[in-house]
Amino acid sequence: MWNWLRQIKDSITQKTTGLMRMQFWRDAVEDIYSDNPPHQPVATELWRAVKKHNLTKMWFMKIIDEREKNLDDRPYRNIQELETYAENTQSALLYLTLETLGVRDIHADHAASHIGKAQGIVTCLRATPYHCTRQKVFLPMDICMLHGVSQEDFIRGKQEKNVRDVIYDIASQAHIHLEHVALDDYLYNMRKVDFNIFHPSLQKTSTLLPLYLYIRSWKTTY
Repeated sequence: MWNWLRQIKDSITQKTTGLMRMQFWRDAVEDIYSDNPPHQPVATELWRAVKKHNLTKMWFMKIIDEREKNLDDRPYRNIQELETYAENTQSALLYLTLETLGVRDIHADHAASHIGKAQGIVTCLRATPYHCTRQKVFLPMDICMLHGVSQEDFIRGKQEKNVRDVIYDIASQAHIHLEHVALDDYLYNMRKVDFNIFHPSLQKTSTLLPLYLYIRSWKTTY
């Protein structure tokens, strides 16, 4: 379901189509919790997971509602709006993952909240070069305005200090949310190239990430 919702925005040309697909999943979740899932493979598996793990309906609805708001295709007004989006999507998915694992603990939820927000911010940063190729910028407007940077500056791939300062401020907010998780590796690499988000090294996927996560899992406790 997560992948279906995530792909809706990039696969549509009209907002109305996206709204219809979001409504399908909203109705599907309602039917699943009424023990009457639609005849759709993903919905069927989701129904089984809900029954098996007693998953919380609220988290599914938050993900759908927030993804629907995101169909407007506009930049975030401020960093708080980006964090809210991350909390209601990335963090909500982590809460459901914890429930699937049988973990219902306030400390785990607290960690998931921070990790989800950091992940949402980092995802926004990592996607910026791709979005720029499509003439779109979603970075928080207040931080861009603070440094006198326009959307056109990003679309043109400018790398002046004030552009890097925007990335620095946003990355710093992600760093606040995390101390010992793998996303910190991307932020570290960003610092190495002086917050030049268009640097080729930042476009590569780390093949060592699974091993990195495994090692960190042995060292980190929440």
